[in-house]
Amino acid sequence: MKVELQRVAPAEIEQRSMEIITAELGERTFPSDQLPVIKRVIHTTADFSFADNLVFSPDAVAKGVAAVKEGCTIVTDTQMAWSGVNKRVLERFGGKAVCFMSDPEVAREAKERGETRATVSMERAAALEGPVVLAVGNAPTALVRACELMDEGRFAPRLVIGVPVGFVNVVESKELLLGMDAPHIVARGRRGGSNVAAAICNALLYLASDNARE
Repeated sequence: MKVELQRVAPAEIEQRSMEIITAELGERTFPSDQLPVIKRVIHTTADFSFADNLVFSPDAVAKGVAAVKEGCTIVTDTQMAWSGVNKRVLERFGGKAVCFMSDPEVAREAKERGETRATVSMERAAALEGPVVLAVGNAPTALVRACELMDEGRFAPRLVIGVPVGFVNVVESKELLLGMDAPHIVARGRRGGSNVAAAICNALLYLASDNARE
């Protein structure tokens, strides 16, 4: 079988991908601030269902972009998501990305308390100074603990990206966040993942960079 490959220059691959995504979305319309986030997630996953299941609280994108411009700390719940965040762009604004999951002290405390590292990591995130964007792409326990801390008035992230993936307490953790008065971007249902969390973070970073050039 003969396969016809497109000849695309390396620098043009992403642009061409975005053109294909735009064409396949067809005549569907989305709020202008949300569309770059939706397209970035589809670009990362090749899954057009995210056009339907991404839920944005009012001004969620604007609040996330504002946090980036203020030099926020992006906290992820996996090293994979941390690796996927464009730290070069984030550092331009004086921000940083962190993940506490591999911290030996977090592991020790979690073992002593009989808790998950994800739970303890969220408590570390709540203790950070300055604006925080929380990106949960794997552990529903992290999202549940973050919601508990917010409900207790101990954590006030500028934006919560709630996109854990899986089957056990995944849907429930997202619905818990959706019921709270907290800025959020949520992938409703079972879909999500660390790559989705990183993609949403990067969409916010690129929007902040574009706005800074205007």
